[in-house]
Amino acid sequence: MLSYRHGYHAGNVGDVLKHAVVALLIEALKKKPAPFAYLETHAGAGRYDLAAAQAEKTGEYREGIGLVWGRGDAPEALAPYLSAVAALNSPGETLRYYPGSPRVARHLLRAQDRMVLMELHGSEYPVLKQAFAGDKQVAVHHRDGYEGLKALLPPAEKRGLVVIDPSYEVKTEYAQVVDTVQSAHRRFASGIIAVWYPVLARELTDGFKESFRASGLRKILDVELTTRPEESVGMRGSGMLVLNPPWRFDSAMEALVPWLRAVLDPGQAGSGGVEWLVPE
Repeated sequence: MLSYRHGYHAGNVGDVLKHAVVALLIEALKKKPAPFAYLETHAGAGRYDLAAAQAEKTGEYREGIGLVWGRGDAPEALAPYLSAVAALNSPGETLRYYPGSPRVARHLLRAQDRMVLMELHGSEYPVLKQAFAGDKQVAVHHRDGYEGLKALLPPAEKRGLVVIDPSYEVKTEYAQVVDTVQSAHRRFASGIIAVWYPVLARELTDGFKESFRASGLRKILDVELTTRPEESVGMRGSGMLVLNPPWRFDSAMEALVPWLRAVLDPGQAGSGGVEWLVPE
C-alpha cells in the first residue's frame, strides 16, 4: 500500500538538490538540437501548495527552498531550477507554489522534446494527469514506474534523461532501484539516469552505494548533501547518483554543492560532496 505523500516534504533540502541536478541535466541535453525524452518513475502530483496543510504541518520547505529563494547571490547553475520555481509564482509575492520534478522538466523542455511520467499513487495520479491534460508533449501513465521503464525504454529519440526517485518506504526498494538501473542501462545505454536517495543510517546509505559499485555499471557520479549531524535520527539529507553524466557535470556540481551547503546548512552540521562512485 502506497502511503507516501510528497506534499509534506515539497521544497525541502532534498528537493532543492534533486531539482537543481535535474534542471542542469536537462540544460546539458538541450545543448544539442536533436530531441530528447524525459522519463520519471515516481512523478508525484507535479505541483505543491506551500500554504496547504500538508506543507505547513512539517514546514520542511522553510529549511530548503525558503532559504534559497530570493537570494541575490545564487550561482548561475541554479538559474534553470529557480526559473521553474518562479514560473509558478507571481513576481514580488511570497513564495506559494513549488514544482515537483515534472514541472521543473516541463518548464525547461523545448518544442521538439517530450516527457513520460509514471505515478502509481491513487491520489497523486489524477492531479498529475489533470496538470498536463491536453499537453501533447507529455504522457502520464498510472502504472508502476519500475515496470514502466522496461516497457518504455529505449525512447525513440535515443537521447534522454531517466529520473528514478522513489520514497524508499520499503527497505527492499533499495535493491529494486539497483536492478531497475541495470535493466534501464541495458535498454538505453546512452541515456542519462539520475537516482535520488535519502541519507538515513550511514550503513544503509553506504550499502546502497556499494551495491552500485558491484553492479558492473560504469561512470556513476555521486552528489550528496546532508544538513544534520551523523548521529541524528531520521533523514539527514539526500543525494543523487548520476549514471552517464554530461561532460564537465562533475565540475559544475563541485562548484554548486559548497554554495548549497553554506546556505542550507549554515551551522555546518552536515556534510556535502561530489565524487565518482564508479569511474569510466
